[in-house]
Amino acid sequence: MAQYLILLYDNEASWATAPEAKMGEMLAQHGRFQEQLAGMGAKILGSNALQPTNTATSVRGDVVTDGPFVETKEALGGYYLIEARDLDHALAVAKLCPVLDGGVEVRPVWDVNADAAA
Repeated sequence: MAQYLILLYDNEASWATAPEAKMGEMLAQHGRFQEQLAGMGAKILGSNALQPTNTATSVRGDVVTDGPFVETKEALGGYYLIEARDLDHALAVAKLCPVLDGGVEVRPVWDVNADAAA
């Protein structure tokens, strides 16, 4: 099984203005998403939600600045690290991942140890 990162991109303004009931609904949807993975033969290895971009600190070379690199409508808000049979399997899982007002990105994890051993 390979590892894939499902990156959740969403509109921070939508989260900031969402009613408490909507927030609870989204959390329940994430709970259902996590339950569905086992039935699909995939496994969550880790996940976290991220604080808003105004809490970010960016580093380029030796320059450190407050905030993200660029202003965007959708920001990285969290991730799931999953184990799936292949990319098609990971994409099937990602299609079930709830977001409020955005989308998800799926990226394979690069096994640098396997490449170094080759």
